Amino acid sequence: MTSASPGPLSVSAATPREWALVRSWAAEEGWNPGRSDVTAFFAQDPAGFFLGRVDGEPVSAISVVTYDPSYAFLGFYLVRPGLRGLGHGLATWRAALAHAGDRVVGLDGVPDQQDNYRRSGFRSAHRTARYVGEVPAPDRPVPGLVGCGPADRAALTAYDAACHHADRPRFLDAWLSTPGHRALARVVDGRLTGYGVVRPAEDEARVGPLFADTPSDAAALLDGLAAQAREFGAARIAVDMPEANPAAAALALERGLEPTFETARMYTGPVRPVATDRVFGVTTLELG
Repeated sequence: MTSASPGPLSVSAATPREWALVRSWAAEEGWNPGRSDVTAFFAQDPAGFFLGRVDGEPVSAISVVTYDPSYAFLGFYLVRPGLRGLGHGLATWRAALAHAGDRVVGLDGVPDQQDNYRRSGFRSAHRTARYVGEVPAPDRPVPGLVGCGPADRAALTAYDAACHHADRPRFLDAWLSTPGHRALARVVDGRLTGYGVVRPAEDEARVGPLFADTPSDAAALLDGLAAQAREFGAARIAVDMPEANPAAAALALERGLEPTFETARMYTGPVRPVATDRVFGVTTLELG
């Protein structure tokens, strides 16, 4: 597809090494990407990441990651500043979206793009707000928290499947074992009642997912994850909380976190239901 710039735009699959550039673009946009996310992102669908190039130089990016035959998630929709308004974004979008086939596609859209997404067939489901701040250290050790090791994968994968629109064992295995990522589970009377992950990012440490049976389970996990973040030098955390679970925002405000910006979760069609009351924080705005 020929653009108004010196050469035609070509869209092709990106490698993890090339995606480091996209991560820097996301940081410049203030998205606060995790520092070690790339390996886990590509573990789910290595063919789901795309770059648009003009004269061999990357100018645009998008991911369309497939999870199963029914569901995919779109993220990282970016065009370099100074090259916007030339059609590169839309051309990259169209080329990459074909990767989803006939799957339902989800995304988290910033406000100024939501009308564009609606014109492409996406419909809003709920809002998600990012809450940011410093969680005070608890007065005593948080009970019932344990680290997540390889032996816990089956139980965590089953729990995760109830909170996500598709099973994602490959992604989860990588997400839990990526260097720098710290995962905690909440266990009460021998039963798993939630889990969460915190990781270093450009600014505040990012928490996600934060899945829990009850607000008290989520609070214990959030406190524990904030303590883990302090251990790797991050005093502040950021967690993306869905409006569909009002208890999430209540927990954030109770812990002194403040809302910063919001997105809209949007889909092209019906998706597998999730246990909405367990989702206190989404995994990432990039991969759902």
